[in-house]
This record gives sequence, C-alpha cells and structure tokens, in this order.
Amino acid sequence: MRKFLVIVESPAKAKTINKYLGNNYIVKSSFGHVRDLPSNSLFIKNQKDHRILKKNVDKLDKKNALIHRIGIDPYHGWIAKYEILPGKEKIIDELSMLAKNSDHVYLATDLDREGEAIAWHLQEVIQVDRKKISRVIFNEITCDAIMHSFKHPTVLNIGKVHAQQARRFMDRLVGYMLSPLLWKKIARGLSAGRVQSVAVRLVVERERRIRNFISKEYWKLYIDLIGSIGNELRFQVVRNGKSRFIPTTETELKQAKNILLQTDSYVISNRVDKFLFVRAHPPFVTSTLQQSASVHLGYSIKKTMLLAQRLYEAGYITYMRTDSTNVSKSALSMVRSYIYDVFGQEYLSKKNNEYNFTSCVQGAHEAIRPSNVCFSSESIKDKNSDLKKLYHLIRCQFIASQMSSSKDIITTLSMKIGDFTLQFSHRICFFDGWKKIMSKIGNQSDQKEKNKFPDFKIGEVLKFKRIVATQHFTKAPVRYNEASLVKELEKRGIGRPSTYVSIISTIQDRGYVCLYHAHFYAMKIGEIVTDRLSENFYELMDYQFTANMEGVLDKIADNQTEWKIVLDDFFIRFSEQLSVAEKDFEDGGMRQNSMIMTSIVCSLCGKNMGIRVAVTGVFLSCEGYKNIVSLKSRCKNTINLVPEMLQNSIPRSNHFKCEKCNSVMDSYFIDSCRKLHVCVNNPLCAGYNIENGEFGIQKISDFCVVQCDKCMYDMYVKFGRFGKYMLCSNLDCKNTMKISSNDCVVPKKSLVLPLPELICEKSNAYFVLRDGKAGIFLAANTFPKSRETRAPFVEELVRFRDRLPKKLSYLADAPIYDIYGNKTLVRFDRKSKQQYVVSMKDGKCTSWKSFFINGCWKIKSDK
Repeated sequence: MRKFLVIVESPAKAKTINKYLGNNYIVKSSFGHVRDLPSNSLFIKNQKDHRILKKNVDKLDKKNALIHRIGIDPYHGWIAKYEILPGKEKIIDELSMLAKNSDHVYLATDLDREGEAIAWHLQEVIQVDRKKISRVIFNEITCDAIMHSFKHPTVLNIGKVHAQQARRFMDRLVGYMLSPLLWKKIARGLSAGRVQSVAVRLVVERERRIRNFISKEYWKLYIDLIGSIGNELRFQVVRNGKSRFIPTTETELKQAKNILLQTDSYVISNRVDKFLFVRAHPPFVTSTLQQSASVHLGYSIKKTMLLAQRLYEAGYITYMRTDSTNVSKSALSMVRSYIYDVFGQEYLSKKNNEYNFTSCVQGAHEAIRPSNVCFSSESIKDKNSDLKKLYHLIRCQFIASQMSSSKDIITTLSMKIGDFTLQFSHRICFFDGWKKIMSKIGNQSDQKEKNKFPDFKIGEVLKFKRIVATQHFTKAPVRYNEASLVKELEKRGIGRPSTYVSIISTIQDRGYVCLYHAHFYAMKIGEIVTDRLSENFYELMDYQFTANMEGVLDKIADNQTEWKIVLDDFFIRFSEQLSVAEKDFEDGGMRQNSMIMTSIVCSLCGKNMGIRVAVTGVFLSCEGYKNIVSLKSRCKNTINLVPEMLQNSIPRSNHFKCEKCNSVMDSYFIDSCRKLHVCVNNPLCAGYNIENGEFGIQKISDFCVVQCDKCMYDMYVKFGRFGKYMLCSNLDCKNTMKISSNDCVVPKKSLVLPLPELICEKSNAYFVLRDGKAGIFLAANTFPKSRETRAPFVEELVRFRDRLPKKLSYLADAPIYDIYGNKTLVRFDRKSKQQYVVSMKDGKCTSWKSFFINGCWKIKSDK
C-alpha cells in the first residue's frame, strides 16, 4: 500500500483533514513556522549576554555588524540566514523521517502568503526529492474541497514566497536599523515598524484633533402641530430662504421664533412619498467580519480571528483571511436554494447579487461564508457560546447577501411660513427583505415603524401646539476603537487581512497607544516618536507610500515585479535618511528627547526633578541621575505620574493653558494632593504648572498600597506601556502585579518552585512546589506528561527553607512530627482559606492537627 504524508501548520486542521483522507494518508502538523531569521543580540533581555554579544558586534565593521544583527545580507543579493526555531528540532526530524518513508509529500498549509512561506520552509528543511513534494490548496475544509485539491495538486507559488520575504526583510530593516536610533535620541526600549508606525500616526492625529477641538453652540427649532384626527407631528425648521437654518445664537433663535409665531395658518404645501430600496451588504471579508463582531458581539479583533480560525479548522467556514467578496457558483446555488425553501420566492433576489469590494486584491479567493449554509449554529458540537455566535453572524450575513432588498416608504411633509421652510419626515418599513434574518444578530434590531402613516393631504390645515428649541454643541471626533481603526487602515490601503491583528497588538505592546474603555488613547511617547519619525523619515510615515508598498508586494506575489530590486530601492533611500537622522540636530539630525526641569525637589538628595518621557510613560526623574562624579553617586529617585486623561474626572475644556505657547496641557496626578500640568508640546515647550489641593480620586487602585508577596515591602501603582500595574518599592525585588480593567489588583499566578532533589515515584521527573487555589502542593515538573501530585511533608519544607518565599516561610516552622512520632504534612482548609498541618500513619491521616494562630503553631486533636 502506498503511503502519503500531508503536512499542515495546525494540529486542529490536521485532525479535521484526517477525517476525509484514507488510511494511506498520514496527516501531521508543523505547529506553525519551523524556520525564521535569527533573533537580534541587541534585544536580548539578559544584560550580561547583551554586553558580551554587543561587544562582539562592535568589533565588526558597520556593514558586517548590520548583517550580523538582522541575519540578512542586503549588500549581496539579500541572502538570508534562516535558523530552526527553538523546540522545532524534534518536529522537523519526525517530518523528515516520515517524508523519506512516504511515496509523496503534500504541503497543505494556508493559502495566503504566510502559508505559502511555511510550505516553502518545510520544503527546504525536510530534505527529500523535490519531485516527491506537491502543494495542495483549499478554501474550505470540507470533503469535496479536500478531495478536489488532492486530485489537482500544484507546485509552490514562489511569487508569494518572495512577497512574504520582501515584507519580512523590509520590516526587519526598519525595526532593527531604526530602533537603535530611537534608543539613542529618545528613550531606551523603543522600536519602530514600517506599518505599525503609520497606524500609531493615525491614533496620534485623531488624539490631537480631539485635544484642539473647540466646541461650538448651535440650535434646532421645532414646531409641534396637530392634525384633524389628533395626530401630533413635530416639524423642524430646516431652511431660511435658500440657506439651511442653523442658528448659533439665542438672538438669532428669538428672531426666528417671533416670525414663526406671527402666523395663524399652518398649511401643508407639499407631500412627497418615495420608496427607499436598501440592498443587502456583501458577505464578510476579514476586515468587515472584525468590525461587525466588534459592533454586534463586542469581540476584540484578536478574539474574532481566534474564533474564526477554530471555525475554519473544524470545517465550518471558508478561509478567514481574505479581502475578496467573490463566492463560488456551488455556494451561490446552495444559498439561493436555501432562501427559496425557507423564506420564499419574494425574499430571494431576482438575480445573483454581485459585489465589488474596492480593496480586493485576491480575486481568486472567496469571501468568508459557511461551508454548508444549512448547518445552523445550534448544530455545532463545541460548547463555546462565543464560537456559535460568531458562526451565526457569518451565516446570517452570507444568507442575507443573496436576499432581496428591503423597501421603506419615506413620507415628507413640508410647509412655508414666510422665508422659513418646515419639514416632517416619517419612515415605514414596507418590506423587510434581507433585514428579516439580520435583525436577529447581536444588538441589531429593526426599529423602523410599521404602522401606516395617516393620509395627510396638501392644503390640510394643522393646529399650533407649541414651539420647541433644543440646544446642541458640536462634538469632537470619536477616538478609534479596534473596529474603526481597522476600517481606517483598510480605507487607506494600509496592511492586509493577515496583518490587522498584529498591527493592533504591536502598537499597544510598544506602549505607543493605550486601549482604555475600548478606545485608543495616544500615549506621550507615541506622540514624540511619531513627530520625530515624521520629521526625519517622511516617506516611511507617509500613508500613500505605505499603501503603495502593499500594491508592490501584491505585484511581487503575481510575479510582475522582481522582489530584490524593490528591496534594493527601499534600502538605498532608507539608509540615506538614516545617516542624516543620526547626526546632531543642528546638522539636520533627529531631535533629542530632553528632560524639562521643574521646581519639584527630590526627597532623597535635594536636587530638582525633571519631566521625562519613556516607554513606561511620563514620570519625574531626579537631576542627580546624570549630574554625577561617579556611577555610585547616582540618585535613582523617580515619581510616577498617573495621567488624568485616563481618569475621565475633568473635561479637557477645563484644562490649564500653557503660559509659554498657549497650548492645552495634559494633567498628571503626582499624589492625592498634587497635580502636574504639562504642555502637550513637551519636550519642545518647557511649560508646566503645579496645582495643589485635595483631589477626589475615583479609583482607589490609583494610589493604593499593597504588600509584595515576595519580600513583604509596599507596592505602589505605576503606569507602564501596558497600562497600570503595581511595582514593589524594594529596588532589589522588582516584583510586579497586574491591575485589571475594573481597578482590582490581580493576584500573581501560582508559585512554581523547582525542587530537583525531590524525585517523583512514578516517573523520572522531579517535583516542583506550586501554590494554587487549594494551597501548596508538589507536582511533577513534566506535567501534563506526568500528573503525579502530593502534599509536601513539613520536613521537606524545612530542608528547602532558604528557597521558600517569605509568605510561606512560617510553614517551615511547623512541627515535623506529632506526639507519636508520625511525620506531618501540609493541608489546606477551604472554609478558613488557611494552611494547617496534619500527621499521617500507614498512609492515612490521623486526628492530630496543628494550626498557625497568632504567630505560632498550636496543636488541636479531634476527640
């Protein structure tokens, strides 16, 4: 019997495919990428290794040092030094052995560029004859699609591989060449990205529009009139002569009121009835799925894509990374038959609804749709309700896309009083069409009136009841949320379906933006980095350049452009801009992120403190850190500043104005008695203001103090790149704890204390001491391979007393034996939530117990 090896990138996908193939097929997973470029020595967290590796790199000339750091040689044909990812050696060995013993190998990774790159890397490392390797592509994991793809195998699309490499190399060049410059000029720990930096610019520009927005007053004027049968209608004054009527002052409003009240006759002069046909929306692509799931289900885009990945790998939907609205003929036939059978002829569109999606670059792909439209969400075996809700959304959207348009009747009544025009509009749902199925999605509902509108006729006289004026104010632009930011990126042609999640995640991880109450706020360090990059790398930060580069990558994938030429052109221009930016500011280089000195005095050394901006946020730093004779005399005192912007306690309109440049100021809490107002143009403007008083902080965790679980020192709130967190005041400890979105301190994960001296009885593994919800216990270090667990004996805790954290050291003082000489072990009382000691004889617990009460162990015996 012939044997065939099928390699996919996901174990869940392998499990689903295995159901459709015969026994002569072996389906294995590569667990994602198997090779990548080497990690950069400059970004190693271990300071000792960092110094050693950086010293070795510094010995090389500039070109070789760059090649060493990025793992690519841009000077000699873009030769890349790929390395096997850590932990993938066994997987590659197994795949290579299976490939050699198989008659043929099929690479069945995803159909996008990343999937093609994974297939190419697998082809390079499994080391078998290329004639034995084929590529299979399928848009959905169903029996028909799988069998069709294996009957018509193809070869690797090297154009897609080159496009993926071009993107990867370009992003690596920007990140690894630009980041050291940001470290030198602005702050340590910063990084830049070709696409992510442009996304940060969008958030920063929106933040500044909100900050500089000046609200303006305007009014709306209504007249309530009554018909002959008692119907009350509210007419709005919409025009004054030929111009729109939008009064901005009360004086203008009073003049209009006086004119309108002078007449005694309110006669309908015109009536217009028209049908409004609303066509169904197209089936989902990646971006619209992310937006709809955010609006209707409240899912983050990361959660949406993880759920969609599970649905795809289980065979429920088609491939979820696409920007095409195309649908196969068989799928169209399937959904139209379903609509006819379930909803009837009137709900089926007369002809196939076809959609043109403006950003579509992958016309051969399909939209996101269910593999079988007759399969409802209730039929999904997975118990995850979120998974079912997302599938229901995808299914309903696909069905609705081929349903007939909805039909509304809009009736508009108007009348003239002098130069003023009054208007009333009423909308009635005449035929719901595609809305019949979409009204059941999430929080979406059909709220249109379905009652018949009274038959008002031209010339009918209405009675006056009252005149109503409502005051309004223009509103600032709304901050981006995840869905709207993806929509803006898509609109500008920035990024692709497979990159939206990584873009959103990266700009948060770098500390440039903060997601607070589901909206993005630009952090100060994000504004500074955006300004510096815009000044010195205008092409890199240009929206159009980034969008055009996506188009160039698409041409590379279609074998229309040589990828190395594109990289050469980019590298030459970028290197020239980088060499200029590295110079001093006086010579055209990048501006420094200077510290702005204040009158606040350091509590440790008496020197003044200055305002500094780093990746962890805005803080006060002692002047004595740099004004030193020796390193030992440095003053490392800092004061954390909590942004008032994230407290929402005071509207921005009430903020201070900078005395130097008249710009608005950002406010920060120093403590509960002092607030620091800093000019938004910092560090270019040195303006600041200190406000004293007692500030009612809404959130107790902003200044709360908790004890460190490691050293028992006090922990204080800090604000970092990932938001608020607790930091231990002991500089030697550096322990941290998370703060949740509802301002509660999140307990640390279970203690994991390795004890290699304690060997397990059932395996060759050793025990580790863990601290869970049910107290401390010993577990095998190879879990879940070995699931051996047991309670620790007190004598074992005494043996490892020096390794125990302080909060558990009292357990090592417990009695080792009971009064009869039996060994004691530690147990947990679920009611009192405390540890106690019990003795054991012949494998069973005795009635002897000891509890830790008032700082000492007391013995209690059950009678």
